[in-house]
Amino acid sequence: MRLGTDHVRVRVPATSANLGPGFDALGLALAVHDEVEVRALGTPGVVVDVRGEGAGEVPDDDSHLVVRALRLALDHVGAPQTGLHLVCTNRIPHGRGLGSSAAAVVAGLLAARGLIADPDALDDDTVLRLATDVEGHPDNAAPALLGGATVAWCEPGGARAVQVDTHADVAPVILVPGVRLATSTARGLLPATVPHRDAAFAVGRAALLVHALGRRPDLLLAATEDRLHQSYRAPAMRESVALVDALRGRGVAAVVSGAGPTVLALARTTGGTGDAATDADDAVREVLGPTMGGWHVLVPGVDRDGATVERMVR
Repeated sequence: MRLGTDHVRVRVPATSANLGPGFDALGLALAVHDEVEVRALGTPGVVVDVRGEGAGEVPDDDSHLVVRALRLALDHVGAPQTGLHLVCTNRIPHGRGLGSSAAAVVAGLLAARGLIADPDALDDDTVLRLATDVEGHPDNAAPALLGGATVAWCEPGGARAVQVDTHADVAPVILVPGVRLATSTARGLLPATVPHRDAAFAVGRAALLVHALGRRPDLLLAATEDRLHQSYRAPAMRESVALVDALRGRGVAAVVSGAGPTVLALARTTGGTGDAATDADDAVREVLGPTMGGWHVLVPGVDRDGATVERMVR
């Protein structure tokens, strides 16, 4: 496989995984994006220029996650490795449960798709499988790649995913704390087994959640109730779980976003003043107060398109 161009730009959305009961399966793409511009160089070496989130913190060499994913994809299709110059403009918060690592992996894989002569060699199915090999689970990679809400699963041939309908009235609200939490730390708190009644409860609520997202947003509060992971992770993010409980007590379908500590509220648009007005606004202000208690509140909307790659014209 030869390269077809030497300059591409990739745009990848943030994601929220689990959505309550859909542990390691359900995810939602959010309209907060990282952008990566990649140039293939005729000389060896890697230069990574990071702007925004992670600047001065993440690696700026071959160990950078975007570079690692890009090189994995080039190897997968038998394309030549080259020197690389990356400019990463990061807006997705790191270590907050908003899929920043999945976004980086998908960005690298799609950059490779854009660079090679035959982009179909890295179709969505292949990209999802490769991303899952890196990430370990497809719940963030699937919505980052496909957009909207997704259900993802793994089978012997690799990870697969489908999009599910998302009602036009669903308005995700993300409440981002100032602290970070490593996914490995959050996963380390999960038990090896759970009671059968909790597993059965999760199956019912996850099935209801797919219906609520697409057709019955009024059922989101019931559909997002979780017994599989959030309570076990509470010791690592007590403020986040307390915020979830406070919002749910006021009728808001709030959950921990991914591994946390960000809180996601699946609110509904109200049709009031401002495109970002939701039925969760009053509850959020009541719980957090006028200064929002140090939490950064965003109403980004659903990204329905997923990751994109563009070949740049000289």
